Amino acid sequence: MKSVAQQTVDQWGDNDDREVLTFDLAGETFAFDATMVQEILDLLPETAVPGARPFVGSVINFRGKVIPLADIRLAFGMEATGTTIDSRIIVVELDIEGEPTLVGVRTDKVHEVTTLSRASRENPPSVGMRWRADYIDCLVKRGADFVILPNLKTIFSAKRDVQASA
Repeated sequence: MKSVAQQTVDQWGDNDDREVLTFDLAGETFAFDATMVQEILDLLPETAVPGARPFVGSVINFRGKVIPLADIRLAFGMEATGTTIDSRIIVVELDIEGEPTLVGVRTDKVHEVTTLSRASRENPPSVGMRWRADYIDCLVKRGADFVILPNLKTIFSAKRDVQASA
């Protein structure tokens, strides 16, 4: 049986469509595969973790468990921003080093669960991207815009400090 993280890499498989949860980060539309989303939360009190990587610098209490809280905009080299009334935390389950792990991801705004078409899927371009191409699973054209599906397995398994690459 494949883990959730392995499923995200090849989720399209033979399917023509993929259900995703869309959300905003710094004015860009991102999406997580709906199967990995555990819950959407209002903002919770955070506890800073000294010495942690900048994009995973704190933890939250999720149903009695301490889980890391990530701001993946920092992994992508975006500016950190303050929270707003629309800010939410999406709790996802990832396979990190062979272990199913819950992680909270801070977002600017959560939109909807929607279906994206395989026919609209494109690999990230190798030239002209402002982000690391391996941090992006794919781009999906939706209307005049693109939805970015991040490769969370790569982002969270990166051995080096992602802040240094910005």
